[in-house]
Amino acid sequence: MGKRRRVAERRKTRPAVLGGMLAVVVGGAGVGLYALYDGGAAADEGTAATARHKSVKTGPLTAAEVRTATTRFLTAWQHGKAAEAAAATDDPAAAAPLLTGYTKDAHLKDVTLTPKAAKGGTVPFDVRATVAYKGISKPLAYGSSLTVVRRPGDGEPRVDWHAAVVHPDLRDGDRLVTGASGTPPVKALDRDGGEITAARYPSLGTVLDGLREKYGKTAGGQAGVELRVVRGEESKAAKLSDKTLAELSEGTPGTVRTTLSPALQAAAERQVDKRAKASVVVLRPSTGEILAVANSGHGFNTAFQGSLAPGSTMKVITASLLIDKGLASADKQHPCPKTFTYGGWKFHNDDDFEIKGGTFKASFARSCNTAFISQAKKLDNDDLTRQAQQVFGLSMNNWAIGVPSVDGSVPVQSAAQMAAELIGQGGVRMNPLNMASVAATVKAGSFHQPYLVAPSVDHRTLATAARTLSPKTLSQLRELMRYTAASGTAAEAMAGLGPDYGAKTGSAEVDGQKKPNGWFTAYRGDLAAAGVVQAGGHGGDTAGPIVASLLKLGG
Repeated sequence: MGKRRRVAERRKTRPAVLGGMLAVVVGGAGVGLYALYDGGAAADEGTAATARHKSVKTGPLTAAEVRTATTRFLTAWQHGKAAEAAAATDDPAAAAPLLTGYTKDAHLKDVTLTPKAAKGGTVPFDVRATVAYKGISKPLAYGSSLTVVRRPGDGEPRVDWHAAVVHPDLRDGDRLVTGASGTPPVKALDRDGGEITAARYPSLGTVLDGLREKYGKTAGGQAGVELRVVRGEESKAAKLSDKTLAELSEGTPGTVRTTLSPALQAAAERQVDKRAKASVVVLRPSTGEILAVANSGHGFNTAFQGSLAPGSTMKVITASLLIDKGLASADKQHPCPKTFTYGGWKFHNDDDFEIKGGTFKASFARSCNTAFISQAKKLDNDDLTRQAQQVFGLSMNNWAIGVPSVDGSVPVQSAAQMAAELIGQGGVRMNPLNMASVAATVKAGSFHQPYLVAPSVDHRTLATAARTLSPKTLSQLRELMRYTAASGTAAEAMAGLGPDYGAKTGSAEVDGQKKPNGWFTAYRGDLAAAGVVQAGGHGGDTAGPIVASLLKLGG
C-alpha cells in the first residue's frame, strides 16, 4: 500500500463561499449532489478548544446529514484526495492507507462515483474506473455501499468505515493491488480430463481461486497482469484466498487435475440451485476422493469452509462413542423420555415425543435427543472430542485437501454445553465436507482424509486417524444408519436406494432463525455425501432429496 500522507493538501485558491457555507459539485459523470459543510477537513475537525464547547449531536441522522457526509466522502475519494476522504469516515487511520492505495497500488484512475437513493443511513453507489498499469488499461465497474453514522464523542455524521466500502470483496485488512499476478493462472481439469470453469460450474469459483493459490507457482504457468484482492490477517484466518477482480493481460496457465466427476458436479450444481442456501459434497469412501462440491450461494464455499452446528447428524459420532463405552447397543432397550435435564438445561425431543420401551436403534432412527443426553453424566468432558479426532479425523486442523477447507470443531466443554454437543449443538461446528467424511468413515470402516487434488501431485501428507472402530461397534453403527435409511427419518429421501446404504438426518437450531438448518448425511455403495440447507427446516425434507439424488446418480 502507498504511504499515508503526513499533511493534508492545502488549497491553492480560496473556494467560493455562499452565505458562509461551501458549495461543492463533483464534476464529470460524478456525484451530482451538492454538499454543504464548513471549510473542509481541517476546519471540520476544529481546534481542541472549540471542540470542548461544541454540544454532542444525538438522535437519528437527517436526510441532509446523510447526503452531506456521503457527498463529502465520495467527492474526496473521486478526486484522489485520500486524506480528505479518510477524514470523512469514523476511522481515518484505517481508511487512509486503503484509499491511498486505491490509486497508488491498485492503479485506478478516472474514478467516477455515483450515489443512488439512500435507505436510511445506507447509500448504495456505483463505481466506474480504469485500471491502468504499464501501458495496459481496462475499464472496471462495480457496485458498493456506505453507511453514515454518528461519530463517537461529538455525534458528527461520518461514513462508517469498513474496507468493503471501497469494494464489496474486501474485508478489513485486505488490499487492492494491480501488477504481475501473485501466481500464474491454472487450468483445472476434472477426473476425465475436461476443463473446469466457473462459467460451466458456478459453485467452483472459490475452488478455482484456491487451486491457483496452491498450485499456480508449481503447475508450469506464467503470471499475467491483474487487479486482485490481497488478503490480510483477518481473511487469512478465515482461510480466504486472494481474488482476481480484473485481468489486464492473460498469463500462461499451468494444469492441475482434480478428482471431480463432471457428471456428479453438474448434477450437484443443479440440485443446490433449487434452494436459496444449500451446499453439498460427494466423496468416494474407499479413497477419500472428492467427486462433487456445490453451493447455491457462490460467494463463499460453505461446503468446504462453513462452520455450522450439524444438529443430529452428529449423533453418528456420538452413537459410536456410546457403543464403544458399552452405554448403548443397537437392539437393547434405551431410554427416550420426552425431556431430560442436565447441567441446568432442559432438553426436549421434537414435539416432546417419547419412545417407551424402545431400542437404541429406534431412538437413533427417530433422532431422539434425550436418548443421547441421558448418557452425558456417564461421559468425561473430552470423550466426544477424542472420539471425533481419533476415529473420524476431525477437529485437528490438519486436513490438506488441495484448497482451503475447515475440518470441523468439537471443543471440550462441560455440563450442559457438553451434553448439547452430543446432539450436534453447543460448540460443535461442521460443514458438508466434514459430515460426508463421517458417513464415508462408517462405510469404509476407517477414516480416509478427503482430497480434491491427489497427494502425489505435490507430495503432501494427508491427515490420518489414530484408530478405527472395533468390528462390533462398526457393525452396530452401520445397522443404525441402515435402519434410519430404511425405516427412520431418512426413509422418504432414501427410498429405493438400498440395501447397501445408510443415512442420518439432522436439524440444527440457530438463534434468530425461524427455521432450523436441515442436514443430511448418507452413503450408498462406494459413495458418501452430505448436505445442508440453511434455514430450510428438517433435514429429511430439505437436504435429504439433494443428497439422495446424487447417491442415486453415482450408483
